[in-house]
Amino acid sequence: MRILGIDPGLQCTGFGVVDAEAGRLHYVASGTIQTSPKDGALLPERLKVLFDGIGEVVQRYAPTVAACEIVFVNVNPQATLLLGQARGACLTALVANGLPVAEYTALQLKKAVVGYGKAAKPQVQEMVKRLLQLPGLPGKDAADALGLCITHAQVARTTAAINKVDTLQARTHAAYRAGRNY
Repeated sequence: MRILGIDPGLQCTGFGVVDAEAGRLHYVASGTIQTSPKDGALLPERLKVLFDGIGEVVQRYAPTVAACEIVFVNVNPQATLLLGQARGACLTALVANGLPVAEYTALQLKKAVVGYGKAAKPQVQEMVKRLLQLPGLPGKDAADALGLCITHAQVARTTAAINKVDTLQARTHAAYRAGRNY
């Protein structure tokens, strides 16, 4: 399974690509897609940059599944709205390219990667480096995207194990004369 992780942001969207096979993770690529209002680009143009950038990443690395971070409300409502629009552009690009998308919160990502839901960004970066055996620390946005890949690989492995188990069958309990189903 090749996983594409997306850490959405209007100015900087992180992406990471990881191969997960037989319980092992292999780093493929990571980076960022940058947009800036300083270039004179309006919001719709910046959203198109994100959409097209994710499309290019999908075409280049051919992932089989995507994982995207769920965004929560920030202190600034305007920033939250802009971030939500950036996330929408990212999700639309993933779905337009035919990828199934899993979504995880920052808390889920940090618990899966670091083991502590309130871990700081440097802790996430260090654990991503260690888990993927990278030669150096990835950038903050790329580390979050790679962390989403790691999170999805763990969830997918657990889900596959659960799906292998037979469904529970109703049994009659012998302690009751008429029997009891459970």
